Amino acid sequence: MTTAVNGHFKKLNDYAAQMQGVIGATAAAVYILKEGAVVNEWYSGRQAAAEKSKLVCEHTQFNVASIRKTYLALAVSLLVEIGLISCIDNELGSYLPEYREAARGVTIRHLLTHTHGLIDDGGSIRREFASGEGWAYRNAGIAMLIQLVNHLSGQTLSEFMRENVIERYQLSETGWRTAYDESLIYNYYEDHESWVGPNNSAAGDQSNLFVSARNLARWGYIHLVKGQLEGIRCLPPSVFDRVAALQTPNQLPAELPRHGYLWWLQRDTLLNELGERLPNDSYQILGITGCSCLVIPRSNAVVVRMYNQLSSVASYNYLNDIRHFGNLAYDLLSTYPR
Repeated sequence: MTTAVNGHFKKLNDYAAQMQGVIGATAAAVYILKEGAVVNEWYSGRQAAAEKSKLVCEHTQFNVASIRKTYLALAVSLLVEIGLISCIDNELGSYLPEYREAARGVTIRHLLTHTHGLIDDGGSIRREFASGEGWAYRNAGIAMLIQLVNHLSGQTLSEFMRENVIERYQLSETGWRTAYDESLIYNYYEDHESWVGPNNSAAGDQSNLFVSARNLARWGYIHLVKGQLEGIRCLPPSVFDRVAALQTPNQLPAELPRHGYLWWLQRDTLLNELGERLPNDSYQILGITGCSCLVIPRSNAVVVRMYNQLSSVASYNYLNDIRHFGNLAYDLLSTYPR
């Protein structure tokens, strides 16, 4: 099934279809909001490899992998807003005493910007580099932030987000799934399929967050409009301002990535995931399944791409792909007729 609201974005949809074939994904989607309106909605393929599996449609929910980190990021920002975190430059150990020694000198800012220098080595925490002086994309810091949310709020991450964000913004096709539903996509990985992340946890601590393309676009749009959706403000603008503002420590070498609260910011760095033509105010998150959410304030737009692939393909360069996708989306948005 393929649906295009506006033929203006056919080139982008065609490129997404081309890369779907390159990486061997059974499913794909591209969804674009501009000025609050849907200007492109495109779906391709089936929810699993079997020929009898359901066609991808607007209800299909994809496993968004590391995109889940932006939901964690907003939870942390909410904790700052209500005063349970007084400053992100406080050491993690001041909130979680069990990390006072293992994470000495590591602040919440370091965890939010992948500059903490910690790695989980078989259940024990060790250092790769001094906090604030390097960058590494490690899940040890994510696990600590999830634990922090639980400790300060008294709720699991999924409970906290459902109560404070997901229900308020009517994100009904978003959640950490533990039971199979016909709307859930399968991820294809090394000759087998799985529909859910590790441990089937409902706590929000695992990679089993499933989101439809239209809900992920709504998620990005909530950030773009700083919480005021359809004339209703559920959360204050400051919650979203700090999430998308530069938070990386100043002393970090210039060639390393820059982040807000876990979102990737547009900067000219070697590992940057945003295309070089995207404006300076753009920010993005990308998951290993190929799903991405790109927010472009200058265009008043959100661009979402969805895949269901986990296998590595030797000829595939994910950085070149996601940069080209973003550049192409921005070029087409820039010429979109009003």
